[in-house]
Amino acid sequence: METASSSANRNTERGGGKLGRFVLIWQLFQMLHLMPLPESEQPAGEEGGQDVPLEAQDVSLQARSKEDVLSKHNLPKQVPSIIDIKKVVPKHCFEPIPALSVYYMFKDFFLVGCLYQLSQWSWQYLPASAQIVLTPLYFLVQGTVYTGIFVVGHDAGHGSFSNSELLNTVCGNICHTFLLCPYYMWKLSHRHHHKNTGNIDKDEVFYPVRKSQDPKVRLTIPGFGLGIGWFMYLVHGYRPRGVPHFNLWIPMFRGHVVQCAVSMACLIGWCLALNWCRMTFGLGWVLYHHTVPTAIFATYIVIITFLHHSEEGVPWYGDDIWSNVRGQLSSVDRLYGWCHALIHNIGTHQIHHLFPKVPHYHLEEATVHFRKAFPSLVNINNDRILPAFCRMFLKYVHQNVVDDNASIHVYK
Repeated sequence: METASSSANRNTERGGGKLGRFVLIWQLFQMLHLMPLPESEQPAGEEGGQDVPLEAQDVSLQARSKEDVLSKHNLPKQVPSIIDIKKVVPKHCFEPIPALSVYYMFKDFFLVGCLYQLSQWSWQYLPASAQIVLTPLYFLVQGTVYTGIFVVGHDAGHGSFSNSELLNTVCGNICHTFLLCPYYMWKLSHRHHHKNTGNIDKDEVFYPVRKSQDPKVRLTIPGFGLGIGWFMYLVHGYRPRGVPHFNLWIPMFRGHVVQCAVSMACLIGWCLALNWCRMTFGLGWVLYHHTVPTAIFATYIVIITFLHHSEEGVPWYGDDIWSNVRGQLSSVDRLYGWCHALIHNIGTHQIHHLFPKVPHYHLEEATVHFRKAFPSLVNINNDRILPAFCRMFLKYVHQNVVDDNASIHVYK
């Protein structure tokens, strides 16, 4: 039998064991509390810790580096937000008026018909020698009106023609098909351009090329081939990031196959109609009344697109420093003289890029308010268009290849 003393000793051992566990846990707790925290978890200001987390230091260094690069090129360290800019533009400028948009489309096609009739009349009633002057004039004016038709279709692609996607699609296909341009495919590639304007690494056309992407053998066709260059762009895209507009299976078009197929069907139908005209009126008639004016329009598009994104002092940004507002502001307003209104004010390009939803007939008004509120952000060049194009093309040829690590490129 157990004695009373042995029983008491066992109880004491049990109690001592429990007490020993508590002491051990307490000691472990103290050891954990005294262990140094990892650097990234140490509170700021404690001995042995960092005053600023490493991640915050990296962000701060990147911000200072970005500011240094901007200062080096005399560019503002801060730009207003798109919301701040939008506040200064009257609200009605963002509202398309479908009836007015349709009016401009019909007006342009009416002008095409009038110019055709005047041309026919001149051949019938005027001496053949008059065509030395009248034929080039006809080509120029008709091609200019064609450009206006393209701008109307361009509005449809942006949704600034109307708030109806169906109306936009129908009218956009009519306008662009007439000019042998695949409406929906170009709409998508042009949308990509707007999302990446001024970005060396992502823009759609006429961007500077990194040295590592530049082919060893380069051939830049004088003036980018003008009208021919436009159709080469539609077929192959702008290298090295070319988008072939007639290939419905590239990633950019893959989710829009039906809409792209409709635009392709429209083009095929129009080509068949032009072939009927060739068989009925002759090849000369088609060349005179459609092919040459279309080439003039295509030349306009090359010149306009290039000059709106290329000028001395206007920056291109690397993807590391690019922002949406900076990119859109890196566009240039230009005045096209006698044909400015005929091509629907597309020369007022900064507002168009900041707010693609502004219809062409509100661009001038919106631009006035923008320039008044943000004069330091305005890029405008009133040089004559053809001399400006030649000047900037030569600069492009000699300066468009940039270092792989370049964050900003400015033509000088």
